[in-house]
Amino acid sequence: MPRYLLFPGRHHLLTRFQAEYLSRLAAQRDGGPTDGGEVTVVWAVTSANHENTRRNPVPYHRREAAIERFSVLAGLRSVVVPIFDTTPTDRFAEVTVKTVAAATGLELTPADTVIACSTPEVAAMYERLGFRIAGVEADVEPTPARPWDVLLRLADGDPSWRDLAHPATLDVYARYRLDELVRSVVNDPVVGDEGGLTATRDYRTYAEAFTDAAQRKWDAVREHVRPGRIVDIGCGAGAVLELADRDPALRESDLIGVEVARQLFEECVHKKAQGVFSNPNVFFYRRNVLGGAVFAPRSVDTTMTFALTHEIWSYGDRMSSLRRFVQAIYDHTVPGGVWINSDVCGPDGRDRPVRLRLATTDGANPARPRTDLASLTPAEVAGHVRGLSTRARLDQFAVDYRFPFPYRPLDSAAGPVDGAVGAAQGAVGPVDGPDSPGDGPDGAVVELPLGAAMDFLTRKDYPDNWLSETQEQFCGLEWADWKALLADVGFEVDPASGPFRNEWIVTNRLAPVAALSTVTGAPLDWPVTHVLLVARRPVNT
Repeated sequence: MPRYLLFPGRHHLLTRFQAEYLSRLAAQRDGGPTDGGEVTVVWAVTSANHENTRRNPVPYHRREAAIERFSVLAGLRSVVVPIFDTTPTDRFAEVTVKTVAAATGLELTPADTVIACSTPEVAAMYERLGFRIAGVEADVEPTPARPWDVLLRLADGDPSWRDLAHPATLDVYARYRLDELVRSVVNDPVVGDEGGLTATRDYRTYAEAFTDAAQRKWDAVREHVRPGRIVDIGCGAGAVLELADRDPALRESDLIGVEVARQLFEECVHKKAQGVFSNPNVFFYRRNVLGGAVFAPRSVDTTMTFALTHEIWSYGDRMSSLRRFVQAIYDHTVPGGVWINSDVCGPDGRDRPVRLRLATTDGANPARPRTDLASLTPAEVAGHVRGLSTRARLDQFAVDYRFPFPYRPLDSAAGPVDGAVGAAQGAVGPVDGPDSPGDGPDGAVVELPLGAAMDFLTRKDYPDNWLSETQEQFCGLEWADWKALLADVGFEVDPASGPFRNEWIVTNRLAPVAALSTVTGAPLDWPVTHVLLVARRPVNT
């Protein structure tokens, strides 16, 4: 056994088997007094900059604490090195070895180092560099439970995980309540493996859009904000909290941002470190409210949410998840406190059929929509969608949209009229009746529910995030649904609440390329697109 044993891995949980295996391996070292004698285990903790995600639920500093405790109990000499996550690369092994050298000064070579690794793909990378491999679990028959398998037992509520986990893990998990964290994160119904709501979102453009709209959002809600403990859930990159921070009337308040997406949370922390906020009581948490209570009952004066509730509806279990979210906000709100929610809203009577005429001359009109966008790069997806006419985008939307999208073309020249896509949408050829709904562009006509029409029209201009936007439903709830939900939970709806129409969207996005009518051809005005909710917890609760 050489002097060093490099053990790369995420190391969220340590097992009794690992202690026995590493101890046996270290005992094979037969060094003399001049070369240090004992083996040094170099723990390369990968994804060290990730936490609170399904793949990486435990933060690095807790993983490091468990490894140090493990090393003492097992009698191993250890060095722990954080390895930050990178984009997938076949040079992962080389990057890890260089990171160890930069962090510790240890120049690990095939002559003095063995790699402990049970993942064949990763082990092969080290073998190409000339290192020998100790297979850990892969060396033993029958194969013992790997650490991640044990962690999943914990998440599933299987008590046998305690028999397999090392006492160091049991100790650290108990002291810092990490078992609760693991169960919450791994079983989260909304958040994806890497911590965001969707893997296809371009967070750079997403953050820029929120920053551009921050002043408008703050102006709309400022009068309803109650000083004290102010929380922005889904705070993005913290743009609205920056404006709250500049308000003299809120200088004594605590400003708290909660964000689940790793990229946006890291930007919030970076801003705070750079001195963007003057209020010393600005805090950021990376949490998902659906995963469990974030704040103590009756402890928050004002909660703000912007463009968040439709995501909870879309990525969760629709009304079930949304109701849990609203209940969690109610529970943490002080009596007399307020929840301010600004988001998209479905039109009244969203299920009634309407006719929609869409422009066909503002882009290409391929014979059929593509079914392979998920295999393209983001730039290729954006380029394809951007080149389609408005009418052709509807066909593409129907293919990529995650929710039911019943529509039928009323023209013979546009849209799917045969094959799998057409059959799925109930497409038909020309039918009797008007095909010119209202004033608007020349183009092709389709018939569909009003809510589906607005879901398409409010998403058609996001080619850069097309595969993300088509996973979300904007029109799941209309104003009457919101009022019923708030009353059911216990909130009182302030008179300032209500649905409204974004006139800029109508003028710049809808009217130039689309027109709306009843199924008999009577023109329809554009419906509401957004809602502002000011919900107060009654004082006597």
